[in-house]
Amino acid sequence: MSHFHSLTVSNVKKLTPKSVAITFDVPKELLQTFAFTAGQYITIKKEIKGTELRRAYSISSAPASAGITIGVKKVDRGGFSDYANSELKVGDVLEVMPPEGRFVFAPTENSKNIAAFAAGSGITPIMSIAKTVLDSHKDNKFVLVYGNKSNEETMFYTEINKLQLEYTNRFFVYFINSQSREEDALFGRIDVSTVNYALKNKHKNIRFDDYYLCGPEPMIRLVENSLKENGIAEEHIHFELFTTTEILDELPISEEGETQVEVVVDDETFSFKMDRKMLVLDAVLKENIDAPYSCQGGVCSSCIARVKEGKADMVQNQILTDGEIADGFILTCQAHALTPTLKVDYDDV
Repeated sequence: MSHFHSLTVSNVKKLTPKSVAITFDVPKELLQTFAFTAGQYITIKKEIKGTELRRAYSISSAPASAGITIGVKKVDRGGFSDYANSELKVGDVLEVMPPEGRFVFAPTENSKNIAAFAAGSGITPIMSIAKTVLDSHKDNKFVLVYGNKSNEETMFYTEINKLQLEYTNRFFVYFINSQSREEDALFGRIDVSTVNYALKNKHKNIRFDDYYLCGPEPMIRLVENSLKENGIAEEHIHFELFTTTEILDELPISEEGETQVEVVVDDETFSFKMDRKMLVLDAVLKENIDAPYSCQGGVCSSCIARVKEGKADMVQNQILTDGEIADGFILTCQAHALTPTLKVDYDDV
């Protein structure tokens, strides 16, 4: 089970008017603990106005670089992203969980051609993946399609342009702005025509091995469907949601009443009763059990656990494969108990 560690902020860099890049210094004794694969994320814990907040942020730096860098876009008032953009400074210490996540690129001995589609802050894991792709093999190529409102709102804009200069003929980027017309960017949003323009026009002679999509769900679904219509197999399309569709009337049907729950966390067993209308993670946290979690929206993998007895049904799932579900895994932040008893093990994952 992962635990939080105290990491010191070594740099805070303004990326756009509403986003910053935060770099953490990782001490020698924690280098192994915080080793990561390109595309993974960290979870930060911070108490703000008396409330503990946990937020997951993708790592933008490459595994070979010193420290760990994340990009944080301001999306709330009074929350962590607001604090990070307005108050956080060099020397501050934050509680950070070691890297997790399955949206990853692992280098191989063979050359790879990768295409990526990102929008907004969805660029953060793509930055780490792009650097790793380009550095891991002299023949690797990377094509990036990146959507924003304007160049001014484009996170890592300067760094991306530097990659173009450093990896001429191997790194290609297409900026797309929806609210401003600029010389080095296309105008509009990422759509089917954009996908075809990049892959079937500009780079029709490249055979891509994998595709990485990151950002809002509508963009991801559009690109995913377009790729599939062009004959791309599902196993070569990888995605990570940075926002998710609101769940309104899609709750699984569950019986009225309570469930007797047994939870294993860090080799400790806890027992309690929960209302079946509650989500499992909410019930666990209500009992002050220190279970792992982060986004609480079903778009990360921090709260995965295995059902050892009983049955639970998930509101939504963007992470687990059919095989993992068959093996009893659930996202506890999305799961409702359906049976009189439920045994859940956070350690057996």
